[in-house]
Amino acid sequence: MSVRVGVLGATGAVGQRCIQLLDGHPEFELAAVTASESSAGLSYSEAAKWRVDSPIPSGAADLTVRETDPDAVPDDVELLFSSLPSGVAAEVEPGFAEAGYVLSSNSSNDRLAEDVPLVIPEINPGHLDLLEVQRDERGWDGAVVKNPNCSTITMVPTLSALDSFGLERVHVATLQAVSGAGYSGVSSMEIIDNAIPHIGGEENKMETESRKLLGTFDGAELSRHDAEVSASCNRVPTLDGHLENVWAETAEDPSVEEVEDAFRAVESLDLPSSPDPLIEVFDDPSRPQPRLDRTLGGGMAVAAGGVQTTPAGVQYNTLAHNTIRGAAGAAVLNGELLRSDGWL
Repeated sequence: MSVRVGVLGATGAVGQRCIQLLDGHPEFELAAVTASESSAGLSYSEAAKWRVDSPIPSGAADLTVRETDPDAVPDDVELLFSSLPSGVAAEVEPGFAEAGYVLSSNSSNDRLAEDVPLVIPEINPGHLDLLEVQRDERGWDGAVVKNPNCSTITMVPTLSALDSFGLERVHVATLQAVSGAGYSGVSSMEIIDNAIPHIGGEENKMETESRKLLGTFDGAELSRHDAEVSASCNRVPTLDGHLENVWAETAEDPSVEEVEDAFRAVESLDLPSSPDPLIEVFDDPSRPQPRLDRTLGGGMAVAAGGVQTTPAGVQYNTLAHNTIRGAAGAAVLNGELLRSDGWL
């Protein structure tokens, strides 16, 4: 039986991608969409300036946009996907959870809160049990789970594989697509024939979220991984797909073959949106590339290639689709995990 779901912030770039991914979903039925007060009362097709690379789903087009308020969402909606701006999400998500709704949120607020699970289902599904702590401490009938930043989610699956060799230190330089800034986030005059060597707040997110994702939860408290992570984040003129150059130092000295085997060994999950394989490994040192490889696994796979071992450690490149695996798809996958693990 399908779970009735809603999307908060449904008219934005990530909200639209979420609507696309929910179309025909085997477990979820879209029942509600919310946006700002100016859009409330309009049909979704009227309110959303649809920019996703497929037609607007018929099941969403005629839905009436609701205000982003718990009282405006039907009681029979069991799961909400939040793609709200972080400032708005910080104000309204607690109210939804207090009202009994379970939220799978892509918004960046509270990702590092001690009682909020930050989850990549294939990497740290056990962190979802932190919701028991969250409900006890906050007195909520509902719950909030977060997926990480789009650049973090590209790198961490590969780091989880390297942790079997004793992960100690990570340096990463990103080449991030313009869609990560939203439709109007970077002007054409800024990015054409250019690269921008700074993305506000992005480096800190990569450095902190990765350690939380790779940490351990003992049933009461989550301890962060002790690896040192440093990031340099750059915006480049690709549309979709974050490419990242990673240098990792480990206690052991694995061979190229051992690293590639470790990447391939990271298991998929028996969930509709979890790709198999999770990490696609290329022998061709010129891959992965955003235009060629961002849609692997329906945009939910992570690609890796160019693996080298050097005196300084392991060097490689990794890539993921930033608005699918890195945003809307990650939230949908977390929703599938919430359903599978009985949190709905």
